[in-house]
Amino acid sequence: MEQAEKITDHVSRIVFPAFSLDRGDGCEIHENAYWGLQTYLGLRESLAANEGARSFVYESTRERTPLGHARRDHIRNLSIPEVREIYRQSIRQLIDEVAETEEFFRAGIVAIDITEGDPFTGDRTGHEDEIIGTKENTNEYAYQWATVQLVGNAVPLVLDARPVRKGESRKEIVEDLLDSAQDLVYVDNVLMDREFDSQHILEMISQRGLSYVVPKRMQTSEKGQAKRLLQRVQDRYETDRKLHLGKNEWHETTLIYRRKEDSEHDDYRQYSVFMTNGGSGHLTEYGYRWEIESGYRSIKRFMAATTSKDFGLRFFYFAFACLLYSIWRTVDLLVQVELTGEYEHSPMVTAENTLTLLKKETGIG
Repeated sequence: MEQAEKITDHVSRIVFPAFSLDRGDGCEIHENAYWGLQTYLGLRESLAANEGARSFVYESTRERTPLGHARRDHIRNLSIPEVREIYRQSIRQLIDEVAETEEFFRAGIVAIDITEGDPFTGDRTGHEDEIIGTKENTNEYAYQWATVQLVGNAVPLVLDARPVRKGESRKEIVEDLLDSAQDLVYVDNVLMDREFDSQHILEMISQRGLSYVVPKRMQTSEKGQAKRLLQRVQDRYETDRKLHLGKNEWHETTLIYRRKEDSEHDDYRQYSVFMTNGGSGHLTEYGYRWEIESGYRSIKRFMAATTSKDFGLRFFYFAFACLLYSIWRTVDLLVQVELTGEYEHSPMVTAENTLTLLKKETGIG
């Protein structure tokens, strides 16, 4: 597709310069070759760096290409704050591109979530703060990453990503990601999963003048209310609730009970309970959260394989995969607008097409 090729060429020239390795002058291997190799690794499922670097030599049109260990050494020199700053600069460049289309200004809803890598099976001695337990209460361990992503009618860019370490509070994580998101785009509504249902997080979001929707973990009182609703055959119920913040301070929220159609349960578990400070109309928007899960599936598909325990390297691989995903969705929006004048959420350009074009831009092809 000619438009896709032209737009991918344009977008990659804008984005990749922000991903600087700061290697100093006089380097014989062009920096884009490093991003080319990283993109190439993301294209091949389960391809590790050394093996990938060997294949890359044959597929690349470049005279010189980086060795797997050389590329890893350069990336390891980047601290996690540096990788995050580079990432945000790249996303800012993407946003500047799509902001010229009126379709982009339907932005405003963001979703914050945590994803985890494949379960870690090796020895994590010395890495216990980084290879932490899984979100589900199992005996497994995994690296965890948190993201904030545009959802709803907007192009689903990953605005920021950060590692999750042992001992960090969910409130710290949400504050950090919201700071980034609000610096980049207009935000008015925040969607989160039930692991973020702390009253202190909800109060912090309200203090920013933002609305939120988050499912509530059912305690005794919610279970009792759901049982009464079931007896009355009532599908929906709203009630105001004050959540205790400590001392004599309270956070006011609205609890909305909603009965799931075709539930597999025949008791109170037919109901879900949501908390919101923005009225029941916001509940329909919570359905947009599924986009995060489908986004994570694509992002993980773009990640290069590694057995390294180096936390910075692991995070870089995840951040670069988020960038490839965001480039794909940006290219898709720009192609759709150019061809049809409108933006439909289901992609017109496939991820494979975009990444194949990126291969050409970064010296593979």
